[in-house]
Amino acid sequence: MDAATPDPAALIRRRSTLSSSTYSTASSSSPDATNDVVITPDSEDDAETPVVPKIEERDEDGPDEVQDAKPSTVVDANGVPVPRKRGRPRKHPLVEQKKASHIRSKTGCGTCRRRKKKCDETKPSCTNCEKNNVVCDGYEPRQHWRSGKSKSLTIRSGIPTELPMLVEGVDGTIDQMFFHYFTAQLGKVLSLTDHHNPWLEIIVPMAMGHAGLMHSVLYLSGSCLIANEPSPKTEWEERQEHHSSRAMRLLQDDLTQTTEPEGKGMANIGDPSIAQTLVLCLQTVCAGDLNGTYRFHLNAMKEMLTFRASTFPNEQLRQFILEFLLYHDYSSAITSQNNPLDQRSIDLMEGFKLPEFMIQPQAGTLLGVMDGLFGFISRIRKLRDQVRVRRARGTGHWWDVDIIDDAFAIDDALRSWQCVHTPDSARQCTWIYLQRTIQPSQPSAMFKHAVDQGLEYLRALPQTADGSTQSILLMPLFLLGCAAFEPAQRPEISEAFQRLQNWSSLGNIRYARQIVEEVWQMMDEGREAETWDWETIIAKHGWDFLIT
Repeated sequence: MDAATPDPAALIRRRSTLSSSTYSTASSSSPDATNDVVITPDSEDDAETPVVPKIEERDEDGPDEVQDAKPSTVVDANGVPVPRKRGRPRKHPLVEQKKASHIRSKTGCGTCRRRKKKCDETKPSCTNCEKNNVVCDGYEPRQHWRSGKSKSLTIRSGIPTELPMLVEGVDGTIDQMFFHYFTAQLGKVLSLTDHHNPWLEIIVPMAMGHAGLMHSVLYLSGSCLIANEPSPKTEWEERQEHHSSRAMRLLQDDLTQTTEPEGKGMANIGDPSIAQTLVLCLQTVCAGDLNGTYRFHLNAMKEMLTFRASTFPNEQLRQFILEFLLYHDYSSAITSQNNPLDQRSIDLMEGFKLPEFMIQPQAGTLLGVMDGLFGFISRIRKLRDQVRVRRARGTGHWWDVDIIDDAFAIDDALRSWQCVHTPDSARQCTWIYLQRTIQPSQPSAMFKHAVDQGLEYLRALPQTADGSTQSILLMPLFLLGCAAFEPAQRPEISEAFQRLQNWSSLGNIRYARQIVEEVWQMMDEGREAETWDWETIIAKHGWDFLIT
């Protein structure tokens, strides 16, 4: 080995000396001192990897200081090594929690939560309720978690946003249809005049501010629509029933609040309550009621008008209600087996004067509503009751001297009665009623002449929808039909019935026509006693309706 070649042993000694010197210098220097010595190994094999001790988490039973990563040997009291538990030690020790006696479940059934009992949450009903023999209220639907923002939005959306009803009592499209039908068609059908319609000018404005009267108007309108509909909609019937119950309840509340003991409170009943009674009465007529419900309303109006005769603030309304009451009250005498007219009816008729707005052409052309002829109808009805009694006894002459004397007196009064309208048809129909009461029920030239004259009046009437004539056409048609012994006269009467049905759509027209057709059949069979007493024919059907 030459001198240029380094000695390996010398190199090793030299490296060892440098390493010891460097380590000694680094360890003796302070932490703030800067060590500029950099040792660069000659090869990768010469580099040493520093060993960093691993810090373990604190064991649940160990000391507070940090333990070494490598597990130390643990010995027991005898010096026997004990194996350490596997796994990493816990950072925080377990804290033993006290066991709660019972926490009420928030998902239990409603009954257990209300009774503060433990619920086993069996569905559909919990076993706990079954064992205790109580009704299980079931479970509330699961509520999803919502943030505070979504809850605030829910509260805002829960604020009522619906608008109140424009008119109290008119709620929804069906009610609006009922109201439109009344104002556009039915109100015109019910009026006796064209120039003045109390239904539209008095009743409707009053109903706009009175819930009970509005419910009554809608009940009347819905009844007419349903009565003439072959297959009425269920929604219509539900709304009609709703308005019926509400109208009756509100009217009862009004009467209860205003009526005092001994009936003296009738004088305090308001105009809307009386108008409501009138509308409910008319509802039974338009709907074709056969049970005589209208009588309860007529009697109530008689009481109201009798007590309030001198304390009626709205005179125009009083005249209209009185007109309605007398017209239907006296008309019921023509078809009722028991005479409905009493002293109150007579007193109201005597104290009534025809209002000025009714003195118009063609107002009441076929039957005098308030111009005196209804007094004749009342007198004729009394004669019929007397004749009926004598017929039931089998008396050969069904009239005696007193009956025929009264009949002549009525006939003379009719001939001298002055009609303010042209043509003079009202007197003609009243006279047919008198003639049909006194004369035998069999074909005669007198009956033929009277019916022919009545048909002439029918032909002279306007064929258009004229309210002043069509609205009171049913009663004259009924009287003409019950006197039409000639088969040739009947088709024209049937056509008039059909024309009236198409125009007004009132429910009682078809029943009046059915009675007339039965009378015709009895006439053709020669059943004289039965054709005279059409009131008994109606009663045998179990019917009680108005021909108005």
